[in-house]
Amino acid sequence: MPTLGNPTGTIEILKKYNFNFQKRYGQNFLIDSHILEKIIDAAGITKEDCVLEIGPGIGTMTQYLAESAGEVAAVEIDRALIPILKDTLSDYRNVTVINEDILKVDINSLVRERNQDRPIKVVANLPYYITTPIIMGLFESHVPLKSITVMVQKEVAQRMQVGPGTKDYGALSLAVQYYAKPQIVADVSPNCFIPRPQVGSAVIRLDRYEKPRIAVDDEEVLFAVIRAAFNQRRKTLANSLGNAGELEITRQQAAQALAALGLDPAVRGEALTLQEFADLTNYLCRNT
Repeated sequence: MPTLGNPTGTIEILKKYNFNFQKRYGQNFLIDSHILEKIIDAAGITKEDCVLEIGPGIGTMTQYLAESAGEVAAVEIDRALIPILKDTLSDYRNVTVINEDILKVDINSLVRERNQDRPIKVVANLPYYITTPIIMGLFESHVPLKSITVMVQKEVAQRMQVGPGTKDYGALSLAVQYYAKPQIVADVSPNCFIPRPQVGSAVIRLDRYEKPRIAVDDEEVLFAVIRAAFNQRRKTLANSLGNAGELEITRQQAAQALAALGLDPAVRGEALTLQEFADLTNYLCRNT
C-alpha cells in the first residue's frame, strides 16, 4: 500500500532524512493521490508491464507503479535520494533503483536485460528543464516502447499536441507526432507538488507508432528541414532552408522544391503539416 502521495507522508520522509531540494535537478514531488492514480490509469499499467520511471524522487509514484506493474526500473540522478528510496521502496521486490543520469543510460541494454527486448512503458514526473532531451532521446534511440506517460510543463504538453497554424506549433510538435500519437490526459495545479512549481503542469500520453505514419526517405534530413524551418520562424521557409548550413541547398532550390509541391514559396514553416514536411524532404533528397 503506498505511504506517499500526500503532504503528511511526504513531509515526514523529507524531515527524517533532512532532505534539501536541489534546484539544478528540477525537483517537485507529487502530493496528490488522485493525480497519481490518474497517471497510473492513463498509462494503462498492468502486471504484464515493465516500466521505466525517470526521476523517482522520494519514490512517490514508484510505489504506485510497483503496485500495478510487473517490474519497475527507476533511474534517479540525485545520490542524496538513494537512501530515501531504499527506505520508501523497502516493501517492494519488483523495483530496481539505478543511480544514473538518464541521458547517459543505455536504455536499449536496460530493456534487453529487464524485458527481453519487449516494449516497455515509460512513466515519469519529468524534470521540466530537460523534458525535450529525454523524450526525444527515447524516440531517436529507437528504444522498444509502447507508450510514454509523463508529467510535463503545461505549455510543453500543448506544444506536443498542436497542429499547424498555431503559435505553439513547432519542431517539438512535429518530432513527437512523427513518432507517436499525443494526448493530454490531465491538467495539474501547482498545489499538487512540494515545492510548488511556478508554472502549470499537464500529464500527456504518447502512444508510440509501430512504424512512423508517414514515409520519408531520410529521417535525418526530415529533422534538419524541420529544425531549419523553426530556427528562424519569422522568415519564409525558402529563406530558412537556404540559410541552413547543414542542408547545403540554396534559397532558389528551396523555392523550386516548394513550387513543385504546389506550395507558396513565401510560406512559413508553421503552415506546413508533417506530411508536407515529409514530401518536401523526399523532393530535396531526390532532386538536389
